[in-house]
Amino acid sequence: MVSQRVLVVDDDPKIANLVELYLTRAGFDVAVAGDGLVALRLMREVEPVLIVLDLMLPGADGNTVARIAREEAGIPIVMLSALGSIRDRVNGLEAGADDYLAKPFAPTELVARVRSVLRRARPEHLDAPVRIGELLFDAGGRRVELAGSPVDLTPAEFEILAALVEARGRVVTRDQLIDRLHPHGEGIVDRTIDVYVSRLRVKLGGGRYVVTARGAGYRLGA
Repeated sequence: MVSQRVLVVDDDPKIANLVELYLTRAGFDVAVAGDGLVALRLMREVEPVLIVLDLMLPGADGNTVARIAREEAGIPIVMLSALGSIRDRVNGLEAGADDYLAKPFAPTELVARVRSVLRRARPEHLDAPVRIGELLFDAGGRRVELAGSPVDLTPAEFEILAALVEARGRVVTRDQLIDRLHPHGEGIVDRTIDVYVSRLRVKLGGGRYVVTARGAGYRLGA
């Protein structure tokens, strides 16, 4: 079995080495970069399946690296930061991160987050493509199209859309989405779901396909 390659980006060698050690033990092939510009070069060279990304970096900061990684390759991102406020977490998610872990963190938790994000990146809940109006959802091919044009979704956004498609018009509660995205209770907050849903709506052209059921959750629109 070929190991999955993860790119670890942190300018603190102790943290980078610790993360590399635990991810290697978990069976991943790890590349390490100490600044944002080197990270972008390595990303294009080694084609990682996921990036563990510090927010505060020389060369180019984590938000910039996340944005470029999302635009160029759609790579899942777990962001790290010593800035642990809700606002900082939201900023990281809005920059394109799929998960956010505040420093200091337990390396075993980081490995669990990496595995969780990668599972969400490969949803297998629907066998055949589904078409709703101008929206095409293909879980097997991890493909979404709107009016014939591809839509680039993060793994979390894709998983939320998958949950709504599977529900076929029934309401999906916020708690159900939290459990689906983080089944082991890794500390996701309600505001995180709001950010994911907001980003998903923008990418799908507004609120037509992701409808708020006030006080209950969300459902798929037509």
